[in-house]
Amino acid sequence: MDKKTIDTLSFIKSSKYRTKILLFIGNKTKIPSEIAKHVNLSNTHTSKYLNSMKEKKLIICLNEEAKRGRLYQLTEKGFEILEYLK
Repeated sequence: MDKKTIDTLSFIKSSKYRTKILLFIGNKTKIPSEIAKHVNLSNTHTSKYLNSMKEKKLIICLNEEAKRGRLYQLTEKGFEILEYLK
């Protein structure tokens, strides 16, 4: 495992919510309200977690232009980290 992967894995594992979000999205496409309900967070906090994970290139929003019903899925990097969590 390289340093960048170790840093990213540490970023995810240092937050139970980031870990839950990554595991919940898995190989599916999810909207923020589904994620918020599953991890028991407010929509605002969920959005902050999603944005931080987007910055790390772990997830991607498929329809950024949408105000509601944004679709999120894991990137290749997200799937790589997911494998380390399983």
